[in-house]
Amino acid sequence: MMNITTIMPSPLVLEPMLRQWLLEDIGRGDRTTQGLGLHSDSLGKAEWIIKEAGVVAGVAIAAKVFQLLDHRLTFLPTVTEGEWCEVGEKIATIEGSKEALLTGERVALNLAMSLSGIATETRKYVEKIADLPTQLVDTRKTTPGLRILEKYATQVGGAVNHRMGLDDAVMIKDNHIQAAGGIGKAVSLIRSNMPYPLTIEVETSNLAEVEEALTAGADIIMLDNMSLEKMTQAVEVIRNQDKRVKIEASGNITLERIRAVAETGVDYISSSAPITRSSWLDLSMRIIA
Repeated sequence: MMNITTIMPSPLVLEPMLRQWLLEDIGRGDRTTQGLGLHSDSLGKAEWIIKEAGVVAGVAIAAKVFQLLDHRLTFLPTVTEGEWCEVGEKIATIEGSKEALLTGERVALNLAMSLSGIATETRKYVEKIADLPTQLVDTRKTTPGLRILEKYATQVGGAVNHRMGLDDAVMIKDNHIQAAGGIGKAVSLIRSNMPYPLTIEVETSNLAEVEEALTAGADIIMLDNMSLEKMTQAVEVIRNQDKRVKIEASGNITLERIRAVAETGVDYISSSAPITRSSWLDLSMRIIA
């Protein structure tokens, strides 16, 4: 079972983001809720219900939205983060000031629906290769400002995070190779300037480039947009020459194709699809008291 506390973003990172999103929604004041004339001690109770089957993610983070509005508020999830839930299932109970419940509802739901959608789509890809040693990893194709949360959601769905940003690792792609004048030159230049202990990954698109990356001493070789036949050949070449080198496949990764890619023997398959092709999972909140 996944330990959510080990992958949850720090409160020091989360709270400024959540405050900003609340400010965006509330503006100069929640006119509707304020117009009800509720007292600060007017307490209420609400439930969150899932309206379509999927993987729940971000509920624990959404709880912090309400707690920023009412520190006394209690948010009790009734399912585990990362659990598959069915239509109509209650996933949380909330008790606190009615003002906080009403004002925080949209930001909290939007956040959880978005992250649950990503976790649900991720789970579909992960399940296709669950019995194979290959791991699904995400990419940097994320919504600006939301990367840390979207990558959290892919982890909840069962994927492994690729680099969080450009400072995490070296990935030499086609444009870097073109700028440097070749794979060997790019690896040599970067290795002489990079801090220890970053790894070097090289993107390749054919067997000649795979050989160049091996000769240059790459730690990870990406097989980008290769046919299954070429990918299988590339894996064999790499395994025969240097078993320490990790192999990543990328490009044109679909639900229909992912298993065949994994069966070529790669260590990782990277795909932006769980984030870029996901749709929100429908959740709702209803005041019950």
